[in-house]
Amino acid sequence: MTTIRREVLTLPAAPPGPDNPLPPLRPLDEAHRIDDRDRAELPRDMARQVDYAPLRSLLPVQVRDGYGRERVPGALDALVIENDRLRATVLPALGGRIASLRHKPSGRELLYVNPVLQPANFALNGAWFSGGIEWNIGATGHTTLSCSPVHAASVPAPDGGEMLRLWEWERLRDLPFQVDLWLPDGSDFLYVGARIRNPHERPVPTYWWSNIAVPEDRRVLAPADEAWHFGYERRLRRVPVPEHDGVDRTYPTRSTYAADYFYEVPDGRRRWIAALDGNGQGLVQTSTDVLRGRKLFVWGTGPGGRRWQEWLTEPGTGGYCEIQAGLARTQLEHVRLEAESEVSWLEAYGPLDTPSDGDWHTVLRGAEDRLEAALPRAGVDAAHAAWLPHADAEPGERLATGSGWGALEVLRAGWKLPGTPFDEDTLAEPQRPWLQLLRSGSLPEPEDREVPGGTLVARPWRDMLETTAATPLAEYHLGVAQWHGDDRAQAVRSWERGLRSIERAEAADDAGHVTAVGRWPLLRCLAVADREDGHHERAADRYAQAFADLCARRPDDPRDTDGDGRWAAVAAALGGEAIGALLAAGRPADARAVWERLDPATRARGRFRLTEAELLAAEGRREEARAVFDEGFEVADLREGDESIGSLWARLDDAPLPARHDFRMRPDRG
Repeated sequence: MTTIRREVLTLPAAPPGPDNPLPPLRPLDEAHRIDDRDRAELPRDMARQVDYAPLRSLLPVQVRDGYGRERVPGALDALVIENDRLRATVLPALGGRIASLRHKPSGRELLYVNPVLQPANFALNGAWFSGGIEWNIGATGHTTLSCSPVHAASVPAPDGGEMLRLWEWERLRDLPFQVDLWLPDGSDFLYVGARIRNPHERPVPTYWWSNIAVPEDRRVLAPADEAWHFGYERRLRRVPVPEHDGVDRTYPTRSTYAADYFYEVPDGRRRWIAALDGNGQGLVQTSTDVLRGRKLFVWGTGPGGRRWQEWLTEPGTGGYCEIQAGLARTQLEHVRLEAESEVSWLEAYGPLDTPSDGDWHTVLRGAEDRLEAALPRAGVDAAHAAWLPHADAEPGERLATGSGWGALEVLRAGWKLPGTPFDEDTLAEPQRPWLQLLRSGSLPEPEDREVPGGTLVARPWRDMLETTAATPLAEYHLGVAQWHGDDRAQAVRSWERGLRSIERAEAADDAGHVTAVGRWPLLRCLAVADREDGHHERAADRYAQAFADLCARRPDDPRDTDGDGRWAAVAAALGGEAIGALLAAGRPADARAVWERLDPATRARGRFRLTEAELLAAEGRREEARAVFDEGFEVADLREGDESIGSLWARLDDAPLPARHDFRMRPDRG
């Protein structure tokens, strides 16, 4: 029968570092958006879901960009679930990722296993890492939970054994979800029961894609003759499968540029996808029909794709591609989840042995016959039906603890969520001020020189902020919540009221007392509003004032005062934004003044080496800017699809972009 045990994985890892303390007020630069020219060609249901509630803000989640690229041996807590046929290794502190799925009789690893843990800027909120099977919930893109802990516990399985339950509160859409993993006795397939619940009294957009990393030297099979091709040019078009532009694209290494292929699986056809090597051996994933979509993602063989592959792991460790399964046809869509309802499905992962090379339809028929013999379609439906009564079973032994955000929401609303308890003992420091607001109607006064924490922006929390005492801290948080609700004029007024309150308090204090809440958080928010409205000169002024105020209030040695690097993180974040705004306003001298006040350790980071080159170029010091490239730097948080390095290089040198800086994921324009 299935057993579950704890284990520790040791591998080279780059620490995640602190979150960015500044609220993410600017719109998302998200890759999963299509060119308007393609909308008219979409099927009606796809077009409707593409336009349904696209995510426009990360709030209340903060950006996670404090990691670097120095890897040291690190120990990761893992949970291992296995029977006599399969062994799955799960990382509860990293979104519940399945890091490995090994078929014991053959000794084959069915997934791509990354030998290192290297965060990179691919998740909606930044830090993400490659490899294994990840559970993407929330909105188009990699989940904000990629590098965050989830709750885990053992639960009785439908066959009387044990299953491993993972659950958490998804904050972008305020939805609880769970993933139940179990291995029936003697089964070659890992069963995954998944459920998303909407406890609200209104419909909520939802999203799910299970992303499975597999070695790229495979052929990917899915029951389709057409696919929707989406590349980093952001064009969505229907293409034939398997051959497109004279090349069989079901072999990942035959594409030059990174691309998604969303397979058009016909209604009524079994939902499955497989990745098989030249011997016809590999992984198959299948599910109940609710999980409609299937996709292949390829990095491509071009220099940018190869560079990204190296960036995410170590050179020489082999490339990977992703096969995926989701609630909609494409990852550009959100699905409506009705009020006080839920959606659930069952997935199965296991080995498949069947010829992979040859005529497309012949290969597909053979694979479907082999899959049906190994795991009948009716058996998957029956397993889902058998699991549903166990989905509400209360967890037994707790194996890992996630965040306290679900406990806070359950306390606020009084929701009953059988099977996924969000207990009060999970509440921690991030929830403390909001718990006081909930219970007493007031926010706690901040400690002297305390960096404001994150803001809750859902309507019930905004209502509480509107009725609490109008302290500078409350006005700051209220403005952030109003900004998120697209009430931008009111947000600006709230931030301006907070500033006036600070000015009055300091003017009334003959001793020159410095208020606990500084001007800088409010000035920075107003500066962002100015940039969004096109007032670049005023934005630059406010950014300069904000950074000066921060420097005046910041402890002499931030590492000795907060213990978690928040002051260093906020100085770096605000300084970087200020320099960008000042350069945009044509004020390199003022940008240089900010640069000189940054910590040497901050200026040495790759992101700020790039900033230094941009500053030097703006000052007309082209040779010195070019020398920064010669000295070498690595921008650890370079965003997926970001072309800023190449753009700056093109302004400084006519030579080809050096390979170490070539992260281009699309053909050159023109």
